[in-house]
Amino acid sequence: MDTDKIAAEPLGAGDVYVGGRWTAAADARTFTVFDPATGRPVREVSAAGAEDARAAVEAADAAAAEWRRTPARRRSEVLYSAFTLLHRNADGLARLITLENGKALRDARAEVAYAAEFFRWFSEEAVRIGSSFGDAPAGGYRHVVVKQPVGITAHVTPWNFPAAMATRKIAPALAAGCPVLLKPAPDTPLTALAVAELLARAGLPDGVLQVLPTDRAAEVVGVWMADDRVRKFSFTGSTATGKLLLHQAAEQVMNATLELGGNAPFIVCADADIDAAVRGAMDAKMRGGGEVCIAANRFYVHEAVAEEFTTKFGAAMTAVRIGPGLADGTELGPMVNPVAVAKIRELVRDALDRGARVTAEGPVPRGAGWYHPATVLTDVPDDARIMHEEVFGPVAPIAVFRTEDEMISRANATPYGLASYVYSRDVARAIRIAERLETGMVGLNRGLLSDPAAPFGGVKQSGLGREGARDGIDAFLESKYLALDWPTA
Repeated sequence: MDTDKIAAEPLGAGDVYVGGRWTAAADARTFTVFDPATGRPVREVSAAGAEDARAAVEAADAAAAEWRRTPARRRSEVLYSAFTLLHRNADGLARLITLENGKALRDARAEVAYAAEFFRWFSEEAVRIGSSFGDAPAGGYRHVVVKQPVGITAHVTPWNFPAAMATRKIAPALAAGCPVLLKPAPDTPLTALAVAELLARAGLPDGVLQVLPTDRAAEVVGVWMADDRVRKFSFTGSTATGKLLLHQAAEQVMNATLELGGNAPFIVCADADIDAAVRGAMDAKMRGGGEVCIAANRFYVHEAVAEEFTTKFGAAMTAVRIGPGLADGTELGPMVNPVAVAKIRELVRDALDRGARVTAEGPVPRGAGWYHPATVLTDVPDDARIMHEEVFGPVAPIAVFRTEDEMISRANATPYGLASYVYSRDVARAIRIAERLETGMVGLNRGLLSDPAAPFGGVKQSGLGREGARDGIDAFLESKYLALDWPTA
């Protein structure tokens, strides 16, 4: 497969991948994928519907028993082969991500490396699915607990990490012995199709993975959520959509993992290393153009260092090179679509109307494309919408604090609790603050958090469950207890 040409040339007979075959959607409908750097169409993609969704469940059901029986070592080998293939195709995959998502090529390359690591990590975890054995405390028999695959799994992934969000879900499910149904985001389906092709080349049996690109998500996912053969659902996306899907999952008492919205505070204490804090802020805010669920969304800076941090951070933001993601030297590409740009502008406008000021702003390329400049806002009041809603773009609102208790109260005043960041030279202070913050993940003097070997997830309305680490594979396993009539000696 030539991933550099996948956007222009169809895979197989079409773009719906079911039962190991590429076919057109049952009703032959298509939708358009656009290049965010130009606004021009990239290609037409088959739009799966309800009939395709049902066919996908049938294919997964037909493959389930054999994949469940496949030895863990063999499942591990398939995943490790996929890891190797992702690296071999890294340049083509990165260019494909940039073409449909818009992010800078350097960020896309980092995403491919991150995505591949999920295949490697879970290839190692596949052979470590263990059982337990012990004496019953009352005597007279033994306890045996075995781990078994939960069954057919359905997954919905977002557009901001089209490779990594797919592999983060696919890899542990396959490692556990579960067939997969995947619906990628309509803005970025091409990368998921490429990952499916690479998994097939890695030796994944037909029917173990189905990929259904579509612009009618409710129709496809609704079929999966209503089918009692689908026993696990995993979703990454908005909290509003997650709530609706959780309600549907409840109808089937379906196991669900949800990674939802965030509103990450970035805290700079009076004793912080300001240069390090600025570097961390650039990592936490600007990776992927700020279109990241764990991106720093609100900056709380102690009054003693607010002027220094704001000046240095503003200089770093205005120096960011913006342009088409595939262009040499680009650090900030376009946003994924015009709706995303409109939402960012709306939040900035609301903050300015409430008294905030633009203290740093980078350039925007002339001509086509969906761009927003790197922007720093100061004097942002707590009632500004941008302090309560994900901006999902390259805008950093800064507020000043005086006391630790005041800052903690403001940082926790949100229904979300995905990630947070703390900068302080005093390790004890940083850990104390981290323990008081109501988030599932905290970066201490570090602006990058994600690691396949670490549990990723949030608290409150930022989701349920964890992905990555040992937690990631446990989410696709059920514990079965056997009472063994084997008296102790």
